[in-house]
Amino acid sequence: MYRRDLPSHVIINVVMSQDYIKIRGARENNLKNISVDIPKNKLVVLTGLSGSGKSSLAFDTLYAEGQRRYVESLSSYARQFLGVMQKPDVDSISGLSPAISIDQKTTSTNPRSTVGTITEIYNHLRLLYGHVGQPHCPKCGSEIQAQTIEEITKKV
Repeated sequence: MYRRDLPSHVIINVVMSQDYIKIRGARENNLKNISVDIPKNKLVVLTGLSGSGKSSLAFDTLYAEGQRRYVESLSSYARQFLGVMQKPDVDSISGLSPAISIDQKTTSTNPRSTVGTITEIYNHLRLLYGHVGQPHCPKCGSEIQAQTIEEITKKV
């Protein structure tokens, strides 16, 4: 069925669901059948008393389900090297992307550490942008092209 064939209320619901992570019926650890919509692309803070379920929602529900879905998307060959991940005690979660988790008590004591360096994705991103990216002149903004030795010596 193509998008143009769907009733308008269905299209609106599909578009709106992409703006939120929707959790329905979360019961992991201290959570008591909680349902919540968490906006995407926003800074979201979970606060509350000790033992109120903040970590259960963030790590045991959201992170666990994001990781589980990511692992399921891998080939069977890759999955054989990873442990089986249990589905969290939740009725449904929609709008969830693959997730990473950074523990509050990281082993890095370097004050210059970033999310990229702690998760070790920084080096991969450097390689990716180095191969795919196109450099530009910081003064005029024009695209920089590779030059031969002859072209360089001619300009000097």
